[in-house]
Amino acid sequence: MRIAFLTAPEGVEEIELTQPWKAVLEAGWIPRLVSTEPGDVRAYRHLDKAGRHSVDDVVGEAEDGDGGSGSGSSPAALAAGFDALVLPGGVANPDALRMHGGAVEFVRHFVDAGKPVAAICHAPWTLVEAGAVSGRILTSWPSLATDIRNAGGTWVDEEVHVCRAAPSLLVTSRKPGDLDAFCSALVEEFGGHGNRRG
Repeated sequence: MRIAFLTAPEGVEEIELTQPWKAVLEAGWIPRLVSTEPGDVRAYRHLDKAGRHSVDDVVGEAEDGDGGSGSGSSPAALAAGFDALVLPGGVANPDALRMHGGAVEFVRHFVDAGKPVAAICHAPWTLVEAGAVSGRILTSWPSLATDIRNAGGTWVDEEVHVCRAAPSLLVTSRKPGDLDAFCSALVEEFGGHGNRRG
């Protein structure tokens, strides 16, 4: 399985990228870092700068937009090459992604295609922008609860929540302290989804 990890060029919470990445590798799958710009993404540990991580694929502007700079792959074409999506958190990261039409469309393609998505901490902001939480049950960092409810979702305060409502499987967690449960659930659920498709 090929798993996309979508982050903005700056602001991703490092442990929410690296721990699920390791879990995906240990499951025998192929993780790839997708961003809105080529080069490296700058990770953070809360408000402190952390490591840089090399971008594998660049998502371009939304296809129904003005085309932007023309760099990067079309969201639909890029999403078609992956089996599942992981959205790490950090406050600045999803806030930047939800302002990038191509990133939002990329996420929407996974949901519409019925491919599993896992999001932690503030990452559900991008799901809200993609119109992917209506009728769904999910968790997140508590400050997103009102945003999720206003978008038609149901927010729960749980370590990890798996929502199997159509159109796609959704695994969510609240914070870095939930990462062990989050990683276990995403590996189990992504693997089960891959087996059903295979």
